[in-house]
Amino acid sequence: MTLEAVTPDGLDHEVVALLGTWLPQRRWYPAKGTDAELTPVGTLHLADDVRVLLVRARAGDVDVVLQVPVALVVGAPPEGTDPGLVVGTAGDRTVLDAAGDARFLAAWLAAADGPGASVDVTAARVVTGEQSNTSVILPGPDGVPTGILKVLRTLAGGENPDIDVPRRLVEVGWDGVPAPLAWTQAGWTSPQGDAEVGYLGVLSAFVPGAQDGFELACEWAGAGRAFREPATELGVTVAGMHDALVRSFGVGSSMDGAAALASALRDRLAWATTAVPPLAGVADAVRAVADDVARLATTPPRQRVHGDLHLGQVLRSEGRWFVIDFEGEPLAPLAARVRPDLALRDVAGLLRSFDYAAAVGGLTGDAAAAWTADARAGLLAGYGVVDDPTSSLLLRALELDKTLYEAVYEARNRPAWTAIPQAGLERLLGPVRTSGDA
Repeated sequence: MTLEAVTPDGLDHEVVALLGTWLPQRRWYPAKGTDAELTPVGTLHLADDVRVLLVRARAGDVDVVLQVPVALVVGAPPEGTDPGLVVGTAGDRTVLDAAGDARFLAAWLAAADGPGASVDVTAARVVTGEQSNTSVILPGPDGVPTGILKVLRTLAGGENPDIDVPRRLVEVGWDGVPAPLAWTQAGWTSPQGDAEVGYLGVLSAFVPGAQDGFELACEWAGAGRAFREPATELGVTVAGMHDALVRSFGVGSSMDGAAALASALRDRLAWATTAVPPLAGVADAVRAVADDVARLATTPPRQRVHGDLHLGQVLRSEGRWFVIDFEGEPLAPLAARVRPDLALRDVAGLLRSFDYAAAVGGLTGDAAAAWTADARAGLLAGYGVVDDPTSSLLLRALELDKTLYEAVYEARNRPAWTAIPQAGLERLLGPVRTSGDA
């Protein structure tokens, strides 16, 4: 069932006027630090006292439609209400953020498609620390967590990989992803006047006792504990995911694959050296790798991939791995997030994560290199990467692409971490001098 947004009324406009001071305090708000123009583009009436506002936020390069569920309470907010949930007052009503509100959750589940789940909405708990979305843990009648609802804050029409991909993987029998239990879609008119249909959120099975893969790897690195065994198991899981993605979506062409990959690496280099001029010191070595890639006679067919796979996108529970967060970058165009790619790109992303886990875990020098090499060997063995010149070259090129991105990101945002991608460049290219070296 697709919910249809209606034209905002006077109350909706009052509520949106309150959001100008409330939204910038939300972690998921994409226009922080700017004076955004907020305009209601549609409203979903889920219950008499629950509405979902679809709000256009425009500021500089940001132009998005946000989902803001609200509960409207006559009079003062109930005793004990978290002040952070109070958006403000509109007429005689208190406006509350409803993402974790039992009234919103009950109405959302009643409107959702999918197999569903028996949950207690009165015991819901909003996950802290979320950034681009809001997640809510829902227990079953016995109090044990049953599902986790992801309320999408930035909406887009069309396919949402974070919902469609897990649904397709479960349909072909792969159980390495939390199963989607319920999902909602809505229709609205875009600010440009186009009819849009997109997802509002998804309730997925809760993974009991799950530990974030990056936190786990950092913990093991800090304890000097070899990560080869779980890395090997992770490689097996990722290989299974790629096989299931092929069964779900098929494969694309490998025509001009080498030329396209080489061109993308050169483009990444040009972007990186413009953003961080000292990286020009690695330019010749990176171009040499790109030239080697361009000379390949063929590359593996493109296929659907995760696209943003790293240790923070996997969970470990009861001795096995689960892959999560297939959404990709929420603000990136949908076409870019669903484009077929080399499966090895996901492998490269995980390999880069091991460097970060070693560093965050406190390892340095030879100890970090040894721990990382062991974890890398485990992942590659589990995935089944063939030790041949073509596979090695492709993986090297994909890691370089990722490492150049990291070098720019760290220079801009975490200068103290620039040594991590620098070490990665040296491993991939051999000892290099940046243009800033004496």
